Amino acid sequence: MQEGDLLELKDLNVLRGSREVLKDVNFKLNYGEIVVLVGDNGSGKSTFIESCAGIVPFKNGELYFYEDEDSQNVIRNHEGRKSNIPKIGITLQKDGICGEETVEERILIASEKSSKNYDSDKLGQILSDWGLNHRKSDRVSLLSGGLKRRLSVICGLAPAILSPKPMTVLLDEPSVGLDKSARILFINWIRTLASRGHGIIIATHNNDVIKCADRIIKIEKKGKIKESIGKSEGVIVEMPTCNSSSNLTSIRHLTSWALKMEIRNPIDTVGRVTPALVALLLSFSIIEGNGPLSVDILSSLILLPAFITCIISPAIINRFNEAECGKWWHIMLGSKIRPISSFLGASMILPIPLTYLSWFILIGNKSDEYSYDTLFWLWLPPLSLITVGMASSALHFLVSDLRRSNSSAGSLLLIALIWPFLELSDALSILMTSGMSYSLSIQSPIIGCIIASVSSILIWIVVVYLPDY
Repeated sequence: MQEGDLLELKDLNVLRGSREVLKDVNFKLNYGEIVVLVGDNGSGKSTFIESCAGIVPFKNGELYFYEDEDSQNVIRNHEGRKSNIPKIGITLQKDGICGEETVEERILIASEKSSKNYDSDKLGQILSDWGLNHRKSDRVSLLSGGLKRRLSVICGLAPAILSPKPMTVLLDEPSVGLDKSARILFINWIRTLASRGHGIIIATHNNDVIKCADRIIKIEKKGKIKESIGKSEGVIVEMPTCNSSSNLTSIRHLTSWALKMEIRNPIDTVGRVTPALVALLLSFSIIEGNGPLSVDILSSLILLPAFITCIISPAIINRFNEAECGKWWHIMLGSKIRPISSFLGASMILPIPLTYLSWFILIGNKSDEYSYDTLFWLWLPPLSLITVGMASSALHFLVSDLRRSNSSAGSLLLIALIWPFLELSDALSILMTSGMSYSLSIQSPIIGCIIASVSSILIWIVVVYLPDY
């Protein structure tokens, strides 16, 4: 069996609020080792697991992963996330699975296998051993609590089971919700994985799981750790093997996942369209009840439904919040999750068709009063609204990461997006009165759209690339 270290925590100090949960922690995970974390509820076991996954801010200290004896990669230090984590297996305390996923989809994503390149027999064997193969096409939301936990556990183990190269496996309270037979199976499987060189860290209260440890780490009240030797119980059993490595979880995986979830349950589309249509009906009633309005007001009312779709909180945030699903993706994608999530959460498709719908409802048979340029170039301002949607999505993700006491103040940041909307309203107003102008003057619709887009992109950049503390 290969010798050496898989990961290291060096001089680690972690705060939760004002309390120091972990203090002066020095820890190394070796190849082929099972380490069990014990301690009272709230002692810091989950914080230890999340520190090893690189998603907890450090007051002091560093997290290293080792590819080999001579390659030490800094994942995180007190300044924030430094690089993305290598391929690992992880089971979170709250599963980290969206209820709209199917069982098969989740294990494919967790094991970093594409649907076109995986051994269905091996994954089927894993699911069968855990009593889930007959439910592989079911949505996770339809599973019982015990079956959900089984799925979460095997998703944490699957990357190591299917990897010929030793890796780190992090398991937070994996035995909670498992019956006795499942706990025995779990213990034997992690013992088998350790025999293959994989390093496993488990946070648990279960005595049977504690007995399988090679090393026990107790987290004491003041954040210090105390180590002892475990009993190393468990039986090596037959398990699936794999001779080819799979790829890291990528942006493509997240994009495909987000599209599948929205197609399966289009709550994002419905959640954006409904208030936009309400705003359109209110705008129509304003026009009908007040007679002729100025072009400036008309242009704002025409763009208003599209603007509303752009600033509404994206549904992907709720999907991320479900059972800590977003935390799982954050661990796997690291700093890449911020920009890609803001793209996926932005309203990309709706602004242009909604603007044309607004035009025909609000202007109607009066379209002949405006030049052909107006209708031909009507797509330009809502196209620029897409950048407003990106900035809004990034701001919503920023607010969702804040503590509850700061969330209301964070939402006020959306006010900054009113200025780009007013710039685009002015651009549409100029289109309606003077047609398209290709000059570089401030009165050109193109310049107005560029100014609105650049200001939105600057907001997006600032929010997305804030330090990951």
